[in-house]
Amino acid sequence: MIFDRLTERIVKTQCPVCVGLDTALGYLPEELQARGTEGIFEFNRRVIDSVADIVPSVKVQSAYYEVYGEQGALCFRRTMEYAKERGLIVIADAKRNDIGATAAQYAEAFLGEGSAADLVTVNGYLGTDGILPFLERCSRSGKGIFVLVKTSNPSSGELQNLRLEDGRTVYECMGDMAEKWGEGTRGEYGYSCVGAVVGATYPEEAKILRARLPHTFFLIPGYGAQGGNAAMLKNCFSAGGLGGIVNNSRGILCAYKHRGGDYAEAARAATLDMKADLLGVLGEICARS
Repeated sequence: MIFDRLTERIVKTQCPVCVGLDTALGYLPEELQARGTEGIFEFNRRVIDSVADIVPSVKVQSAYYEVYGEQGALCFRRTMEYAKERGLIVIADAKRNDIGATAAQYAEAFLGEGSAADLVTVNGYLGTDGILPFLERCSRSGKGIFVLVKTSNPSSGELQNLRLEDGRTVYECMGDMAEKWGEGTRGEYGYSCVGAVVGATYPEEAKILRARLPHTFFLIPGYGAQGGNAAMLKNCFSAGGLGGIVNNSRGILCAYKHRGGDYAEAARAATLDMKADLLGVLGEICARS
């Protein structure tokens, strides 16, 4: 099961870091910018090579590739395939969903045999009929999903923090649904195939969710450029530092712009700095079965 594999890689590397390949053309050195999507792929390839031995996972954000049309879609696919070849667990950050029939097509596109993605982010706010096709696909492939629960953006509370008649917030309700959707799929480490996106920028909400969702693995955005730090995201993790992986995109991809030198070497150095920062708060990450 995918979250068993991800947990094992996190413990092995002692690095709960996901490198976000949200690669805007402007992040590239000028000589690569001139090459368009080929330049983006070359940039991604060298960043992947620089971190493949020290991180468990990468996240590839589809919007940064879709904007370039057919060639961008090809770059998105090639980037995921290359990361897979290097042994990394690949998250397709696509935030897809729709009614059941269309959700089935999204599930096949991102989790089917033709996709290098191991996980995909999905929007659960259409309810159960939009999630079931993803669960059915996961059951056949051993892959997984991350459901948007409490996102890291500043206005997330406009909807997600509203209270329902039963006293729960909307994000608590969505978290409870994610925990329920995953029942029956729990792996060796206790996590189901349904993970949750929980932002580092809301530590109190994260604490509530971690207690409510003991069998749900968290994808944690918001570290670095969005204002989250290691102390803020500690609440996202279970005992032993398990149950979560922290994404960082700009802070790694653009590290060379303030560190100087080669962009791939700077990306590796920034990743190692982030690892040290996280472990300084979490301590040694220990497998618990």
